[in-house]
Amino acid sequence: MSASGEASPNADRTLPDEWSIRRIVRTMIPLLAVLSVLQLVSGTVLQTYEATLVRYPALLVLVPVQIGTAGNLASITCSRLTTQLHLGTYELSVTNSELRANAGAVFALAGTVFGAVGVAAWAIGLALGGGLGLGRVLLISLSSGMMLAGLVVVTSVAAVEASYRIGLNPDDTTIPVVTNVCDIAGVLILFAVVTLVV
Repeated sequence: MSASGEASPNADRTLPDEWSIRRIVRTMIPLLAVLSVLQLVSGTVLQTYEATLVRYPALLVLVPVQIGTAGNLASITCSRLTTQLHLGTYELSVTNSELRANAGAVFALAGTVFGAVGVAAWAIGLALGGGLGLGRVLLISLSSGMMLAGLVVVTSVAAVEASYRIGLNPDDTTIPVVTNVCDIAGVLILFAVVTLVV
């Protein structure tokens, strides 16, 4: 009832099944459980590189920022793609100008942000007594960051496509899936680059 005593126009409105609490919980609990277990992988990888992280503080600073930034880019991309899907403008095609624009924006943002992150990580590492030069830290940050950007684009599109085809609401599934994939792959990519550069 509204304050004037009249029935609210939405009082008898029922939510679509995909927006019901039961459907959301039923979908998300198994998904989040699986993704939480997968997060253990990135923790295990970090533990194996503990000595390297302690030796080079710039890398220690770089890890959470790289992963967090990739997750942010993934969230933005998934949100934009699912909005296009709901508006009916999404199409998986190389001729789709909106899809190309989203991919281009991810790479442009990654190049800018990961470059700045590399400089900041080098400065903090230098202050903490690290021995990695600016060139190496930038190379690590930009190389791993741009690979992560590619991963963000591919996994975001794949998550939207898979959710839609399976019949799940992409609003519920895409962001957790893609951010967790980026967390795990981000650690693996970062230290693969570190192994080659350091």
